[in-house]
Amino acid sequence: MEICKLSRSNRCKVCSEDFETSPDKGYCATQRTSYYGYKLHAVCTIDGVFTDFDLTKASVHDIHYLKDIKYNHNQCVILGDKEYLSKEYQLDLFHWSQIKLEVPMRSNQYGYKKQDFVFRKSRKRIETLFSQLCDQFMIRRNYAKSFEGFKNRILSKIMALTVIQMINKINNKNINNLKNCIV
Repeated sequence: MEICKLSRSNRCKVCSEDFETSPDKGYCATQRTSYYGYKLHAVCTIDGVFTDFDLTKASVHDIHYLKDIKYNHNQCVILGDKEYLSKEYQLDLFHWSQIKLEVPMRSNQYGYKKQDFVFRKSRKRIETLFSQLCDQFMIRRNYAKSFEGFKNRILSKIMALTVIQMINKINNKNINNLKNCIV
């Protein structure tokens, strides 16, 4: 979640009122770009409903979010992307909370096996959910000047998505069909 262009990061004052919450430089592997801002870490159900999320500085590695997960969830399967590929964290999650972390193997990894179709299909649903947040809810567009404003903006976008999903569920429609009329 970019706050400003990387070239402006040295003089940017947006969200910089406190060192603990100030943005930082990070790298997005999927887009192969560096950026200045935050990372959104989220946990959602297989249906695509958010259950938990957190904002961190962009320089914080994704795997550190797993430390928080083990306190909030237990006895479940969590699907992660290749950033969460760590035997130590997988074992820690399982021993602490009986959480099984399913992560696809890298193609150049020793003993490579393709991930099961069920998990790949579920990951696609999750990736589609993030694409909907970016495209339809324009979560990447930032007009906030303070971290509180930025946080509230992200929270309102996720809440709006969840409310639309709830209305679709009440009306017996596909909960992830967000472009249809709600009436």
